[in-house]
Amino acid sequence: MGGELIITNPRLSVETDQVRFEFAMNKAFTKETDDEDDVELPAPTDVAGARNYITAAGYARIHAELMELMDVERPKVVEIVHWAASNGDRSENGDYIYGKKRLREIDRRIRFLTKRLSLAAVVDPTAHHGSDQIFFGASVTYADDSGAQRTVTILGIDEVDSAQDQVSWVSPIARTLLKSRSGDVLQLATPAGLVEIEVLSVCYPAPPAS
Repeated sequence: MGGELIITNPRLSVETDQVRFEFAMNKAFTKETDDEDDVELPAPTDVAGARNYITAAGYARIHAELMELMDVERPKVVEIVHWAASNGDRSENGDYIYGKKRLREIDRRIRFLTKRLSLAAVVDPTAHHGSDQIFFGASVTYADDSGAQRTVTILGIDEVDSAQDQVSWVSPIARTLLKSRSGDVLQLATPAGLVEIEVLSVCYPAPPAS
């Protein structure tokens, strides 16, 4: 992404009876696996040293989900499992079996979110407000060679909503657009071959009023 990124580096320390972690935004995370039901899928851009670029709003949403799982969901399920375990034969105890399964799902999600946050590099798109060059956080309107127009916003992998015309910064269209400027004509690689696109406009959110 280059030196144009504005990156903050908040720290966060969290400790519970089962999960203890401390991370700065670019520290590593060690994955653990419990059993065959707990196989981890590789995270997007899960490469050693890869940064997980994200906006402050996206980071806050992921962090809020993590805290909800750790502080609310997990303790609730642990209580159910303990109660179910006290009711006799666990092999035929539906509450116990479901609770253990749900606990594994929660722990897997906690590990995934923790890893994504540990790789996070928070970017402030408002730093480029007024620029016509495309960086992370830009909303870009472009036209293809048929004249059809589309507007996309380039965001982090973990925060994009395709229904809102958001694309991740590692997507083919974002990689084609990044670093270009309004008026540039580019070649976009598609399954059907190269398509010529023209950048029509570039905009960023305005910084908050001081």
